[in-house]
Amino acid sequence: MPSLFIISAPSGCGKTSLVEALINRNDNLCVSVSHTTRKPRAEEINEINYYFISLGEFEKMIVDNAFVEYAKVFDNYYGTATESIKHQTSKGKSVILEIDWQGAHQVKIKFPNAVSIFILPPSKEDLEKRLQQRAQDDQSTINKRMANAKNEMLHYKNYEYLVINEDFDTALSDLEIIICRSDKASERSRLSITEQSIKYKKLLKKLI
Repeated sequence: MPSLFIISAPSGCGKTSLVEALINRNDNLCVSVSHTTRKPRAEEINEINYYFISLGEFEKMIVDNAFVEYAKVFDNYYGTATESIKHQTSKGKSVILEIDWQGAHQVKIKFPNAVSIFILPPSKEDLEKRLQQRAQDDQSTINKRMANAKNEMLHYKNYEYLVINEDFDTALSDLEIIICRSDKASERSRLSITEQSIKYKKLLKKLI
């Protein structure tokens, strides 16, 4: 039976790369393509990376109650259309929503059985280094993202599972255990927010 998964992380934590790798390894899994009012980056393709729409179009969708969740992030709107989820689940696909904590809260109200996962970096220094290596933003924007990251990370405790992306392959394996491996109940349990909060107590204190 198709399932719904929520994955959240501060910008630069590697969430999108992990999700792409996970989907490439699992045919019955897909990511929901969000709508946004921000301008596409050079490498981004409309209807593949995002549905790039105008502010007016986005506001009309809000009025029409077309979103299962939406939020304003860095002066731009992002939202997940209910129809996008229905389209994928009707094909027997399990759907991943890459959304922030605001959107996750909205989705859990409407879909309480959705499984929520938060991804954290191994340190603040590592997160800033990744943002700089992405070469997508100037230093002013990176500083803004770092300031916002602390507020985002405060919400990790509202999720069911926690993954630390220190090593990409390990983080990918952890996500696969949570999302794709129903036979790995004991291993999935060790990734629960309760167990991970104990294991990474020192890291969480440093991050937040």
